[in-house]
Amino acid sequence: MNVRELLTIHQLGIDGHVSTVLGRGFEITVAQQVSSVTGVVLAAGAGIRFGMPKVGAQGGEWLRACVAALHGGGCGDVVVVLGAAVVDVPPPARAVVADDWADGLSASVRAGILAADGGADFVVLTTVDTPDVDAATVRRVVTAAQASPSALARAIYGGRPGHPVVIGRGHWPELLGMLAGDDGAGPFLRARNDVVAVECGDLATGLDI
Repeated sequence: MNVRELLTIHQLGIDGHVSTVLGRGFEITVAQQVSSVTGVVLAAGAGIRFGMPKVGAQGGEWLRACVAALHGGGCGDVVVVLGAAVVDVPPPARAVVADDWADGLSASVRAGILAADGGADFVVLTTVDTPDVDAATVRRVVTAAQASPSALARAIYGGRPGHPVVIGRGHWPELLGMLAGDDGAGPFLRARNDVVAVECGDLATGLDI
């Protein structure tokens, strides 16, 4: 389907790099195929400081919110990566278990990428502890990635990098090769200067809880 996003292009330095920032005001029309996007909820952690695995927070409400945001934001396939706690996931999501979840966030990212639909052109990464990120936020970042030659985009909130992060299929081998410890996709993103930064502070806080 055709999706119209009102976007404004600015320039902003993030982590020492200059990236394109998209917000409201500039119209871009992108042909969005929902089946070509796989959303991944990173939910494998033990939540030690939180006191419990966050996948079960508020009776699973955080997880339900994340799945709904990804599905409503254009992800035809939604994967929930589990680990410390294995729970039933809400439809239409499917679950995968990262047996090495204790190795850190990178283990969850790896499991999510490997579980992505074989026909997917993009993967959307988000974390279960950012439940106020809604479908409009996901849609805005996905649209930006689809419109960019780099096929890379991430949400920012008042200039602060956050989730979701959208990564085109062509980057997956490099990303997988860089994953280590609890850094997730951070080192891969920081090593590039072509990640589109999408301002979403008008839609959500993007804060980790």
